[in-house]
Amino acid sequence: MPPDSSAPVPLGDPPWPAGPDPGAPERAPASPTPPRSLRHTLLAALVTTLVVTVLSYLVPSRHASTAVGLAFLAATWWLVLRHDEDVIRAHGLSLAGLLEPLPLEPKRILREAGQSLLWVLLFVAIIFPPFWLGYRLFWNAHMPFVLRAPREPLNELVGQFFVIALPEEAFFRGYLQSALDARWAPRWRVLGAWIGPGLLVSSAIFAVGHVLTTPSPARLAVFFPALVFGWMRARTGGIGASVVFHALCNIFSATLARGYGLGP
Repeated sequence: MPPDSSAPVPLGDPPWPAGPDPGAPERAPASPTPPRSLRHTLLAALVTTLVVTVLSYLVPSRHASTAVGLAFLAATWWLVLRHDEDVIRAHGLSLAGLLEPLPLEPKRILREAGQSLLWVLLFVAIIFPPFWLGYRLFWNAHMPFVLRAPREPLNELVGQFFVIALPEEAFFRGYLQSALDARWAPRWRVLGAWIGPGLLVSSAIFAVGHVLTTPSPARLAVFFPALVFGWMRARTGGIGASVVFHALCNIFSATLARGYGLGP
């Protein structure tokens, strides 16, 4: 005889499993990001891409990067940052609480900043040496490398971190990748991070945007570092590590160009 479903559940015996079934297949955690229609997400990406493309051509070249960065930040604010801390955290945009409408917690800032820095240092050690070799081979650089400082070191540091890397990571990895993951649940576990079609699509849009602002097929190559930035966002749960690594990648590329006489 089946048990009476109306009988009260005894205390200490909850009506849900006490833990995961050891025999069940491993699944990606459900995305906490508030779901929006795929059409809404792609439309937001399209409009933002068109706006930054127009700005890159209309604004004088000296200020174009700043205008583009502000456009990405404005879009991210409208889509995510103007909401409460739950929405901000779901999109990985907390930056250890710096972008949340809550009092700052110094311990949390130090802890999360330290964790992000460790990931960055690991990827610098893994990726930069082979990238240097590939750079020499691609550009056929035979002359000795000479370390040359940029003309305006402070401007380069501030520009790469706060004008380029932060706005781009906030929009593409914070908003776009998170929103796409909410529609297409991550299904592949890669080196401890759950990733899915959202990573691939957001990286592709990132690459197309670079070609639109600077028409050159070579610009599509940014698709590959975008995969790394997106993996870091998925693995760490935020964009802090990807922002720093993104900026360091740009600085390293510029340093190599100057060192081999290929750039200013």
